[in-house]
Amino acid sequence: MIFPFNFFLAAFASAFLASLLALPLWRKWALRVNLVDEPGRRKIHDEPVPLAGGFAVLTGILLPVMAGAVCIGFGVVKVSFASLLVYGLERRGLELAAIACGAVAITLLGWLDDKHELKPLPKFAGQFLIALLVAVACKRITLFVHSEIFSYAITLLWLLTVINAFNFMDNMNGLCAGVGAVGAFFFGLVAGANGEYLVATVAFLMFGALLGFLPWNFPNARAFLGDAGSHLVGYLLAVMGILPHFYSKQNPHPLAVLSPLLILAVPLADLARVVVARSFQGTPFWVGDTNHLSHWLVRAGLSRTRAVLLIWLAAVLVGAVACL
Repeated sequence: MIFPFNFFLAAFASAFLASLLALPLWRKWALRVNLVDEPGRRKIHDEPVPLAGGFAVLTGILLPVMAGAVCIGFGVVKVSFASLLVYGLERRGLELAAIACGAVAITLLGWLDDKHELKPLPKFAGQFLIALLVAVACKRITLFVHSEIFSYAITLLWLLTVINAFNFMDNMNGLCAGVGAVGAFFFGLVAGANGEYLVATVAFLMFGALLGFLPWNFPNARAFLGDAGSHLVGYLLAVMGILPHFYSKQNPHPLAVLSPLLILAVPLADLARVVVARSFQGTPFWVGDTNHLSHWLVRAGLSRTRAVLLIWLAAVLVGAVACL
């Protein structure tokens, strides 16, 4: 089977346009309901900015999926490898339903945090329940350890870590969305190369939706992802790190299971850095500060835009190593 570039390009383009065009509508809604990020301490903006990005990205992913399902179902569009997609849906239908429910739930959890500034415990409890849903319904990480308890534990740890890594990384215009788009692109390449076209389609939809949001957020922000968006980005990328078969007949090297760690090395390293720094300072790791990699680069003399571009570049280079 030839790598279906045209189909993935269509998935990317439809998600890009859906997110790009949905953002103004969500932005107006956010302003109307006062879902905005107010200026304040550690903030770089001097006027309220709508927290509309998460809903726009979710729209960019779900709308093309629904439209594509209708078109393929009614024979409006003929896809040469539609049988493979149908087979994937039949084989992994429960997984995809759980992932879709989890995506909506994690976005709503982030929205509640944006609106009401949830305390750490209920916020973490919500993340844990959503991660547990995915761990129960989907394939789990094993790392070649034949223990169901270990499998559940490492899968939950992975999901919660990546979700919070991107939540923490949403501290400069374009940073979280850009690094998320890079991760989605490389996960799409890996899944597509392994013949997992359903997983690759989801990844390229995410890639397109995030790029559709970026013009509204970088370099000057007319909308933010908010916790709704950063939670969604981290959640979907964590799932992307679980679904593909990184270790397979085509790629039998045991170290292939470490590919997700490389693809997401930048946000994971940033998370580890700030958690360690806050621990040494005696402050709770969930309390925000300016010890992130992006802040360090700005203090080193880079503009915020150049700092973000440099982190994007680092994510691309490390992700390319993972694919190779």
